[in-house]
Amino acid sequence: MKRAKGKNSQLFTDLQQSLRDALAFEQGKKVGLRVSELPPPPKPLSPSQIRAIRHSFRASQAVFARIMNVSANAVESWEQGVRRPRQATLKLLVIAHKHPEIFLAAE
Repeated sequence: MKRAKGKNSQLFTDLQQSLRDALAFEQGKKVGLRVSELPPPPKPLSPSQIRAIRHSFRASQAVFARIMNVSANAVESWEQGVRRPRQATLKLLVIAHKHPEIFLAAE
């Protein structure tokens, strides 16, 4: 099978340029790279912290479950320490704690 030299040549040129850009960035030079810093994942919450977040909403477990879009059994399990919220839900709980107005205004 014959390879197209032009395609491979362009790929190699693009790769070389990418490596030059990465090296320049590491050396602190300004290059046209898009750089994103991701926040660290949320820290685990204790059952009492989850209960406190729910209490801040003045909501029963069933109502809080509807607000968080999870089952009432999930909220009960978190508060009893039987289960822990997964990463996405943990992130939502942290947001609910810091910005409850977002959840109360959401439709």
